Amino acid sequence: MSNDHDIKDIGLAPQGLLRIEWADTHMPVLAAIRERFSREKPLRDVRVGACLHVTTETANLMRTLAAGGADVVLCASNPLSTQDDVAAALVEEYGVRVYAVRGEDDATYYRHINACVDHRPHITMDDGADVIGVLHGERPDMAADIIGGTEETTTGVIRLKALEKEGRLMFPVVAVNEANTKHMFDNRYGTGQSTLDGVVRATNILIAGSTVCVAGYGWCGRGLAMRMKGHGADVIVLEVDPLRALEAVMDGFRVMPVAEAARVAKLFVTATGDIHVLRREHFEVMQDGSIVANTGHFNVEIDIPALEDLAVKKRAVRESVDEYTMADGRRIYLLAEGRLVNLAAAEGHPAAVMDMSFANQALSAEFMVKHHAELENKVYVVPGEIDDEIARLKLAALQVECDTLTEEQAAYLASWDQGT
Repeated sequence: MSNDHDIKDIGLAPQGLLRIEWADTHMPVLAAIRERFSREKPLRDVRVGACLHVTTETANLMRTLAAGGADVVLCASNPLSTQDDVAAALVEEYGVRVYAVRGEDDATYYRHINACVDHRPHITMDDGADVIGVLHGERPDMAADIIGGTEETTTGVIRLKALEKEGRLMFPVVAVNEANTKHMFDNRYGTGQSTLDGVVRATNILIAGSTVCVAGYGWCGRGLAMRMKGHGADVIVLEVDPLRALEAVMDGFRVMPVAEAARVAKLFVTATGDIHVLRREHFEVMQDGSIVANTGHFNVEIDIPALEDLAVKKRAVRESVDEYTMADGRRIYLLAEGRLVNLAAAEGHPAAVMDMSFANQALSAEFMVKHHAELENKVYVVPGEIDDEIARLKLAALQVECDTLTEEQAAYLASWDQGT
């Protein structure tokens, strides 16, 4: 490991640069922010420690932060999501210190996170709260310089709110995931398309006519169920929230307990953010040839140790596909080692949707620099004016115009005395 980076192969940089530039053509909102940042330098001399998926879209966020004057260190937020050519291009072409190698083991993964912590960041930027987890666990002494953080995903926000509830959160954090221009688009349309992409790339199965079980009907589950249905699948939804279960029914999906769905479906994808959604008793009744995958942040939604224990034989049959043979001869196929199938077996979300998510990250970092002194050690939502501005910029990039209220209409909506 170099003192200032640890990547697979610097020789991959030219290929990574082309891919970063391609993604940039689909990220006009972030490009507009980068142009302003390069003029105004709102992040001048701010150290940023980012733990995100090392993809082409993330590379363009790193470019934007650096254009704003930030001193950035990037590590991976998932051992299987790193695009090694992108990591190389960030180091070689853009001077960003990157600690990420696709397929790194757990020890290397956490060594890289600690390299990010060693940067003594002023702002943390997480996707899953792993940097914040290390800071609040093993290395609280390194939090002295931190003015705040941002968090990209649902699972990370859950962890942060748990810290806040216990009174242990050491600095304010903006929950980027809670922005409407993030979760309504990234989680729904991004996860829906990229998860389907990952499953198909890994397996080349036909979705049309298949029975697919989607675990969880949050924004990610909604998007995935929608896309699977659009490709002709019979979709079953698993839920524990009665309101979401009812919504799934009204949206045209079957809803049933996991124990029942395990006997019916052939493809299972978890998107809950919780642990052991698919367990031993479910593997025991799944049909021969069943495929299980996860699109939630951590690889705990599928009880992989139970699957390993049940299997009498295991072999890799395709890239990102492991076959587990049960004692009775049934075969169950696990995709991407139970990690994020959309990033491990495909390329993650399309750049056009990450454009808004990473615009939120960049503007939230700017917000934190400007307002950290006014904030308490709590989890904050993205300010509404940032959300609205990103939506306006995205519409302009799409060459779409929408109406504005007339003065009369605005007055009517603000009144109480104008009725029938």
